Amino acid sequence: MNATAQPPRHPLRSLPRDLFELLGSMRFAVSLLMFICVASVLGTVLVQNRSSNTYIDQFGPFWFEVFDKFSIWHVYNSWWFLAIMGFLVVSTSVCLIRNTPKMLRDARSFREHVRASSLRAFPHRVEIRDAAPVDGAAGEIKGLLAQQGYAVRERRDGDGVLLAAKKGSANRLGYICAHAAMVIICLGGLLDSELAVRLQVLLGGKQPIVENMLISQVPASGRLSVANPSFRASVLIPEGGQASTAVVMVGDGALVQPLPFTLKLKKFLIDYYSTGMPSRFASEVEVTDPDTGKTFESTIEVNEPLRYKGVTVYQSSFDDGGSSVSLKGYPLVGAASTSFDLNGTVGKPAEITARGPDGSARDMQVEITALRPINVEDLSGGTPGANRLSFGEHVASVAGSAAGKKNENLRNVGPSVEYRLIDQAGQAHEFMNYMLPVELDGAAVFLAGVRSNASESFRYLRIPADADGSLAEFMQLRAALADPAARREAARRFAESNSPSAAERQSLQTAAERALDTFAKGGLQAIADFLQTNTAPADLERAADVVIRLIGVSMSELRAVARERAGLPALPADGPAAEDAAQWSRLAVAALSDLNVYPAPVFLALSNFDHVQASVFQVSRTPGKTAVYLGCLLLVLGVFSMFYIRDRRVWVWIKPAQGGDGSEVQAAMTSQKRTLDFNHEFDRFKQALLRRNRP
Repeated sequence: MNATAQPPRHPLRSLPRDLFELLGSMRFAVSLLMFICVASVLGTVLVQNRSSNTYIDQFGPFWFEVFDKFSIWHVYNSWWFLAIMGFLVVSTSVCLIRNTPKMLRDARSFREHVRASSLRAFPHRVEIRDAAPVDGAAGEIKGLLAQQGYAVRERRDGDGVLLAAKKGSANRLGYICAHAAMVIICLGGLLDSELAVRLQVLLGGKQPIVENMLISQVPASGRLSVANPSFRASVLIPEGGQASTAVVMVGDGALVQPLPFTLKLKKFLIDYYSTGMPSRFASEVEVTDPDTGKTFESTIEVNEPLRYKGVTVYQSSFDDGGSSVSLKGYPLVGAASTSFDLNGTVGKPAEITARGPDGSARDMQVEITALRPINVEDLSGGTPGANRLSFGEHVASVAGSAAGKKNENLRNVGPSVEYRLIDQAGQAHEFMNYMLPVELDGAAVFLAGVRSNASESFRYLRIPADADGSLAEFMQLRAALADPAARREAARRFAESNSPSAAERQSLQTAAERALDTFAKGGLQAIADFLQTNTAPADLERAADVVIRLIGVSMSELRAVARERAGLPALPADGPAAEDAAQWSRLAVAALSDLNVYPAPVFLALSNFDHVQASVFQVSRTPGKTAVYLGCLLLVLGVFSMFYIRDRRVWVWIKPAQGGDGSEVQAAMTSQKRTLDFNHEFDRFKQALLRRNRP
């Protein structure tokens, strides 16, 4: 007989069924969960939602382009993370749909169709002979099982009776609750993500704004609806200001999110630890409902948000709200020492004109980036790290290693201002100058920091403060050093006071003038280069000592010339005041030398300011929050049920005894997890059967 040939099955016909099997498989769900865990670790380790420049500085242009393809800068809202979350929801839902009915049937079932012969195959079984008849033994054993917490169902089969009992069937509900919790949590996460905003960008015609413009100028395509179901936005409000819109960042652009109320910042409160770190900051706000005209006041601080009309307002951070500053500018090039005033606002650019080394005028842009009224620094031991600019060291700020530590050497050194100078070629450097002099190594100095970009630490220049606690005398000395006539006069005075004969005076004056000229052009580094070129190696150390002394004394004479030009009295020749003057001159020589590597033609010192604080609020509408809470509750219940509720089943066959009165009892017990507790429970059940056995 020939077998009938079966037609080959077309692979495309089974594709839907195969996809359904794949989505519903536990292996696929576990794989998706693994990817979500890895992505969560990545999102935790890498700081999220920073500007592109921050990541370019950290990883470089090449790796930035690679990582940017996968949007690891905002992992939890990236397309691939949302896709994995969606597939996990579908996969877990398919598992529930396929297995929940079967598990519920199994939980309700007593499995009362087991055969008596099959009980002998169970590892936990017991056989006894009971003197009571079948009905009497069945009633007593049924009562015993009920006393131990079992639900019992009785089935008669001829002369015999089967008692099927179960306990702990809620263990199956644990599986259902745990998997349903994963679905609910993922759905809640998707609802609270940027999915709603991204769908509006893809399908609703919304276009993120990438250029700078006022909020009032943003077109309708750049505005979301006030009824937007889900969003996370931020808004900065200065003291006395108000806002009824927030900004939602989408990639490199932004969308305007209208709020269902107006938020006004009445006062910003901030307290500090002794280390200078904020201990508490809060915002006293006034909320106005435009629909009803209702107005009420509230205080928003960390972990105490404001909730109104389905929107939650969190205290995220604080910033400058447009403080006004008064700067005094000093030229660092040329023989002029006349200062100028510059009034500016934090966050807004200003224009200045400076002189270059060739004497030509330069138009430069000043961007005042930050004003800090309080700066707590560790200046212990006179070596805080604020060494000369050429050494490349920086102040040990409380924001670094000193933060959170009890350090008696920390002290507030006063306000500081940060600004950027941008030349006509677009090159920029960042500067941070302290308003007040700081005492280091027994001398009062102004600290002036500079760096090329935000990824570097500030390098500091020490400028000695004069008797009035200002920069005026140092700037006059700098101008005198740049003036050839002043250098010649200082060299002449030095020669007259240190040489009795005319011939020696001329030689000494020439040497001093040459030393001052070399120092004026390149500082101490130029002196060192000159000695390396014109001095034998054996005489280099002695010649360097002589030249340094010559520079020091000549600069003292140059200082006297500068003071005369400024109408200041002559410095004392002896006593403590003379020692202070000598120390000031030594510091001035070091600072003048370091000015040769200071990348700016002007120095801007903070003279006055009007500080305005601003609060940065995070505003969010999270409809999935309740779903996430519910999912977490179900997950706890599910895990508890699966781990601590054990499904146990007992079957007892009772039939008439052969060749005599009484009955024969065969019992068996089983469980999903045969633990030590299960063995003890079976022993208790077995002993209870044996105790009630009658001879």
